[in-house]
Amino acid sequence: MKAKAKKSAGLLLFRLKESSMEVFLAHMGGPFWEHKDVRAWSIPKGEFEDEAPLDAARREFQEETSMTPEGNFIELAPVRQPSGKTIFAWALEWDCDAAKVKSNMFSMEWPKGSGQMREFPEIDRAAWFSLDEARQKILKGQIPLLDQLQAKLYPA
Repeated sequence: MKAKAKKSAGLLLFRLKESSMEVFLAHMGGPFWEHKDVRAWSIPKGEFEDEAPLDAARREFQEETSMTPEGNFIELAPVRQPSGKTIFAWALEWDCDAAKVKSNMFSMEWPKGSGQMREFPEIDRAAWFSLDEARQKILKGQIPLLDQLQAKLYPA
C-alpha cells in the first residue's frame, strides 16, 4: 500500500512598516537546530490529515506560538517540499510580539542512542524579518511562499 503524501499547513504573518514589509518566522526547536540560524527558520506550521487546511494552519499556529491571529487570510498556492511534503499556507497581516511566543513541546531520545527521552519546544523563538533577511533565514523549500506574498502585495 502506498504511503499517504504528507501535508502541512501554516500561516505566514506579515506587517507593513512605513515603506517596507516584515514577515514572522519561527526558529525550529530541538537539538538539531539549536546552533543553526541560516535555513533554520520556518513559517509556524504542522502536519494534518483529515482537517480543512486553513483550520489546521490556525490550530498549528496557536499550538506553536500560543497566539490566535484573526483577520483576512490570504490563500497562497501550495508548495511542494524537496521531501515530497506539500505545504498549504495563508498569509495574514497581523502584528504580535515575537518575544511572547510560547511553544508546545515534543519528546525525543537525546542524546541519540542514550535511551533518555527529553522534551524540546517545537519552536524555540520567533522574530520579524525584512523579506531580504527572511529569504536568508527560511528553509529553502519555503522561499516560494515569500515570493507569492510579495507578488500578491506588490504586483508588478
